[in-house]
Amino acid sequence: MSKSLPYSMKDVHYDNAKFRHRSFFKVITQNLLTSNKKRECVSCSTGKFLGLLMIFGLAYLMLTHENSRDSVSDGLAKGVRTNEEHKVVTDVGIRFKKIFRRAPRLPPRLSPDEKVSYGNFTGKPIEPNVEANWNARQQNVKEAFTHAWSGYKKFAMGYDELMPVSRHGVDGLGGLGATIVDALDTAMIMGLDEVVSEAGSWIESHLLERISQKGQVNLFETTIRVLGGLLSAYHLSGVDQGVNSAHKGPKPTIYLDIAKNLANRLLSAFSSSPTAIPFSDVILRDSSAHPAPDGLSSTSEVSSLQLELNYLSAISGDPKYSTEAMKVLAHFKTLPKVEGLVPIYISPHSGEFSGENIRLGSRGDSYYEYLIKVWLQLRAIKDGNFSYLYDMYEEAMKGVRHLLVQKSIPNELVFVGELPYGSKGSFSPKMDHLVCFLPGTLALGATKGITKEKAMKDNLLTFEDLQNLKLAEDLAKTCFEMYSVTSTGLAPEIAYFHTEEYFEDGLDGGNKSSEYVNDIIIKQADRHNLLRPETVESLFVLYRITQDQKYREWGWQIFESFEKYTKVDSGGYTSLDDVTTLPPQRRDKMETFFLGETLKYLYLLFGDSSVMPLDKYVFNTEAHPFPIKDAI
Repeated sequence: MSKSLPYSMKDVHYDNAKFRHRSFFKVITQNLLTSNKKRECVSCSTGKFLGLLMIFGLAYLMLTHENSRDSVSDGLAKGVRTNEEHKVVTDVGIRFKKIFRRAPRLPPRLSPDEKVSYGNFTGKPIEPNVEANWNARQQNVKEAFTHAWSGYKKFAMGYDELMPVSRHGVDGLGGLGATIVDALDTAMIMGLDEVVSEAGSWIESHLLERISQKGQVNLFETTIRVLGGLLSAYHLSGVDQGVNSAHKGPKPTIYLDIAKNLANRLLSAFSSSPTAIPFSDVILRDSSAHPAPDGLSSTSEVSSLQLELNYLSAISGDPKYSTEAMKVLAHFKTLPKVEGLVPIYISPHSGEFSGENIRLGSRGDSYYEYLIKVWLQLRAIKDGNFSYLYDMYEEAMKGVRHLLVQKSIPNELVFVGELPYGSKGSFSPKMDHLVCFLPGTLALGATKGITKEKAMKDNLLTFEDLQNLKLAEDLAKTCFEMYSVTSTGLAPEIAYFHTEEYFEDGLDGGNKSSEYVNDIIIKQADRHNLLRPETVESLFVLYRITQDQKYREWGWQIFESFEKYTKVDSGGYTSLDDVTTLPPQRRDKMETFFLGETLKYLYLLFGDSSVMPLDKYVFNTEAHPFPIKDAI
């Protein structure tokens, strides 16, 4: 296994300076000095004399030419010059200009892997109707959201999720109407007042009662989806922004009051644990908590609660939520790691990691995401000492590049694998679709949310940032190819990559025309698609940061495939059993994150970059946006 980046870092350093106009003297002297023969000649005394003689001779010709041109002008004015005389002088001038014409101004030198990027990063002038086209595509996403909501409203209102094919609802997330809360801020961002009113009215009428009566819920899923959705709805309703609500629905304080009630019950997961690591499950009705059956908590779950609870403390004025959540990350700081990487399980009883399995897929992913995002959220706090979060993030990304990044065969797709048995065990070329959060996280960590152009102009990017940004773009391409390599144009849940050590024949994605059909291996058990958002999330972030239009085009291709193969006529969208065959068999499930994340990120990708700017907002791992303030 390679112990370094699988691509040359010389591509990161390139001269982007523009060529300057050169003076006449520099043209002559540089032409003399850049030829070996001329250099040898100039080095001798005779050569020097001849060189000076030539320079003076050329200067004399220029003066003569100027005088001739003046004479021609005077003569023409007086009508004393013939056409033949004028032609002779003009020809002399043209020949003279050809000899001493200024060197052409060349374009900037770009990285070998980077396309010419003038405005739209395609090398082509921006067409006047480009934004109109993207506005139309954004409207298509809005219509898809309306179609998804209509199916949920007709067949599953009040349930956690819709089964669109069989047309009924199911509670798989504790029975808190998770789709309603998850979708609310997406409807707000899209300006769908009718949906906002319907969702808000249900929340006001039913959610508090549900919270007080329901039993077991998962701490992580409830925090990121329900608590996160309530908090972002509170912010987007306008109160937190110091303006009157521009949206329909209940008073914004309703969202905040319900959020506090829910969070107070969820805090039992922290208070019940003997360590800083919370238990995984909470009984809402009696505010009690207990560990999972195996006694362990997921690393990603316990370390992905901080954005939500920090923001709740900020708007409620009660520090207890943030205090409990930040204890977890402070504890992680003290634990041993493998080049910044951590196992995917941790014990709330001992506070130590369990096992050696290291991956950025399930149970590991959002730990790395929240290191940089929580730092972005808190870094402006006066007297706050949160630099350790950035240090942990930076170390972890070095570990990713060193231990987990490889290239596929034969076409060298960059991918992130796994270490099932730790750093001393074998490398697995397995990459969950969940890992496709990483390109966006890397890009966000590199520029801190501003555009790459501005960051370069202001000299804000370190060598480490440039490495991460390059890796982000490489991985985004891989994530997109996981879609385009299949018959449906939709990615599988898990992919493997052809390497020198690993290959299985006959397990391609079905799209034989794909350039990468032999690079990506999709096993039978991994061919399902759950309408996941991670790839379009990264395309959204990378478009905002690089302004490269290809990320929009990739997002549109993915959206078209969702429309073609997952849309259910009666309402809603469905997950699929096998993305490699046509027609694909439908799995009959519309996850809450399709409305809360996938369609939200597509809508923002196709829209104006001034909406939800990445240096002003941080999105939780369920795509609920929280504002970044100068001081919380």
